[in-house]
Amino acid sequence: MEIAKAIRESDDKRLKTKYNNAIYVIQRALALYSIEEVAFSFNGGKDSTVLLHLLRAGYFLHKEEESCCNGASENFPIRTIYFESSSAFPEINTFTYDTAAIYDLQLDIIRLDFKSGLESLLKSKPVKAIFLGVRIGDPTAVGQEQFSPSSPGWPPFMRVNPILDWSYRDVWAFILTCKVHYCSLYDQGYTSIGSIYDTVPNGLLCISSSSSSEEKFKPAYLLSDGRLERAGRVKKISPSVCVRVPADGVLDAVDSHKNSTLTASAIAVGDEILFGTTEDQLGPSLGRKLHSIGWSVSQNIVVRNEVDSVAEEVERQKSSNDMVFIYGGVGPLHSDVTLSGVAKAFGVRLAPDEEFEEHLRHHIGDQCIGDRNEMAQLPEGITELLHHEKLPVPLIKCQNTIILTATNVTELDQEWECLIELARSSGLLTLMEPYVSKQLSTTLPDVEVAQPLSNLCLEFPDLYIGCYRKSRQEPLIVSLKGKDQARIEFAMEALCKKFHSGAFFEIM
Repeated sequence: MEIAKAIRESDDKRLKTKYNNAIYVIQRALALYSIEEVAFSFNGGKDSTVLLHLLRAGYFLHKEEESCCNGASENFPIRTIYFESSSAFPEINTFTYDTAAIYDLQLDIIRLDFKSGLESLLKSKPVKAIFLGVRIGDPTAVGQEQFSPSSPGWPPFMRVNPILDWSYRDVWAFILTCKVHYCSLYDQGYTSIGSIYDTVPNGLLCISSSSSSEEKFKPAYLLSDGRLERAGRVKKISPSVCVRVPADGVLDAVDSHKNSTLTASAIAVGDEILFGTTEDQLGPSLGRKLHSIGWSVSQNIVVRNEVDSVAEEVERQKSSNDMVFIYGGVGPLHSDVTLSGVAKAFGVRLAPDEEFEEHLRHHIGDQCIGDRNEMAQLPEGITELLHHEKLPVPLIKCQNTIILTATNVTELDQEWECLIELARSSGLLTLMEPYVSKQLSTTLPDVEVAQPLSNLCLEFPDLYIGCYRKSRQEPLIVSLKGKDQARIEFAMEALCKKFHSGAFFEIM
């Protein structure tokens, strides 16, 4: 068969391994179930396109083994399911029907939602197993194996995932090596195709041109980091407007990002910080950086180098904050338990990530000894690699938790700069109005200042008003922080009016 021949002639050893493993899973499924009992879910995307051709190759090899001859029929009898949707791209529908005609697929067209459609199919057909083009990293892949029973509450069938361990790179290596036809949208910059309402070309493939106002995109197979394949999926954000009453009394509708608040917490992992062996310098620096993009920092916590300690804190913080940053405890040492703790917090396992392993191999080279996969184990199904050309190794994002690898402020500065650049291109972080602050100093005693400051907090609830002394003998410093410069100025004036002239002076 042409697919098997193309793989045999390829010099890509990794692709050959992936192909052989996938064929083994397919042949195993065909040995366990009859042809009438299996089906293939095809959606016209790149993953299911790869799976179609793997199934064809696996089926013909299976028939050859059964007949002990090389004259197997070219007919492909595996039932193919297509969930047709009004929100699908026309190109996807066209490609699906053209493919069905070319390969004489037995196409079952279902116009219901996935769950209802499966219930209807399984009632009318003796299907016991369904081949799916699920890959680790897909939202539905969490907890799945190559053979996984359907989830509770779903109609009973065996999910067969031959390409579960394939990466974005593997998918395109197969397509290009075997020269199989694929949907034309992938040549227009689309890298992960959903519906017409939530999918756009991947901005990372945009070709800038000063001579034309029309945006052009490179094909999907040129995306350098496969973990960013879903960067073209649009997040559905409800437009929200808040109303502000300015000094002149005229209502003014403003962008919700102007005054809204997003919160983040920072978790430092390290017994050495708790024991006082070293000081945490990253937490304060990270707090200042978050304030510079308008985020509020709810907590800065230090936890021990224990999986359960990390997991408990991450689980607590991720549910109460928009983003969690965690640092320390990343690496090959026995005390580097951060990734295990994050995985446990999200209820997933650690699994080898081949793309991350490639980055590690390139970065540390011959320093890899033993089972190098141990350093490339990442939380399964929820991990996104944040790759930037200035970073030797990508940062790791697990849903709303970002794992920083910085060990000092200089490294943090570099990682933060890269995060901000990624935020501007892919919406990784929402960049908001930065916090601004003013500081006043006074030599008045605390007891004289206490009540007026309490009243000021009630008058300006939108501002953070704090007090501190650098030492008991030095003046009291009052810090006012917020996103509206005018409000801070009003609060400063209001505070000064509560005391005699010259009681407070601004610290520049």
